[in-house]
Amino acid sequence: MRPPAPPRLWLLLLLLPPLLCCLRAAAPPPDSPSQLAAPQHPKIRLYNLEQVLSWESPFPVNDTRPVVYSVQYKYSIAGEWDDVTVKSIGVNCTQITATECDFTAAGLSKGFPLHFIVTLRLRAELGELVSAWVTMPWFHHYWNVTVGPPKHIMVTPREGTLVIVVSPPFEVDTSEATFLYTVHYEEKPGMQQVKGPLQSNFILLDNLKPFRIYCLQVEAQLFLNTQRIIRPGQLSNTSCYETTADAYAKQQQVIGISVGTLLSLLLLAGACFFLVLKYGSVVKYLFRTPPSIPAQIEEYLKDPVQPILEALDKDISQKDDTWNSVSIISFPEKEREDVL
Repeated sequence: MRPPAPPRLWLLLLLLPPLLCCLRAAAPPPDSPSQLAAPQHPKIRLYNLEQVLSWESPFPVNDTRPVVYSVQYKYSIAGEWDDVTVKSIGVNCTQITATECDFTAAGLSKGFPLHFIVTLRLRAELGELVSAWVTMPWFHHYWNVTVGPPKHIMVTPREGTLVIVVSPPFEVDTSEATFLYTVHYEEKPGMQQVKGPLQSNFILLDNLKPFRIYCLQVEAQLFLNTQRIIRPGQLSNTSCYETTADAYAKQQQVIGISVGTLLSLLLLAGACFFLVLKYGSVVKYLFRTPPSIPAQIEEYLKDPVQPILEALDKDISQKDDTWNSVSIISFPEKEREDVL
């Protein structure tokens, strides 16, 4: 004979069917909202003035209808959630098919205020099905922003200096935050040096060597006035510039050019004098006057018809036949005796 079951076991057997019925009733139906997967890996991108929320689509469902998404926000922990619409923020992020919501798409002046604490949440919708809300950690734009490099950098080389004028990456409320600027520079090649951080956007790199190439990068840092927090920024692209000469270097350059020119002239004059002494006869021969053609021959060459050659022969023959007669009129006595 089987021993009787313990009272507790009998009680459990009696209560098990009602519990199973309750569990079946509490179980979600196949079309319950919890059956729709929530958006995955949401993240907020804060770069300069940009505010962009992105996420990944949930697992695909066997449905031809598109999955849409809705984004809500609130400014405080105890505040109420509001839809992100054109009226509230400047863009519509309610029941959209894209997996991204750019809060500054309507303009950089739109989006959430930079000095507010903002909390966002996101869910997916498919017909009557909705997913659970996915809440992101709150953010403060000034505290969490990624600061880009300065927007514009203008460098002017001067006498042993580089004058740098920069513009901020984005406009800020000066009562809330300001920008500090740091310059990383080095002589090419050489050791890197740093100047800053400076509040002024007019930076002067002085005491540089003349006629040297310097390469530099500029960083803009966001300084929060109240919290005394500094957000580091990204470095600008490397750019190189050559310094000009200072007053002393220019004077030395002028003196050096003058002395070099004078020495060159002296060397040239000495070389010419040496050549004249050594090769004077050759130079004299090279620069002698060429012989001239007689006038009669030159006329003949101009007009061969003229009887110039016959005239020349006649003149020559007459000159050859010309003679003078000499008569002795008297002799001295001694000479006369000798003649006799």
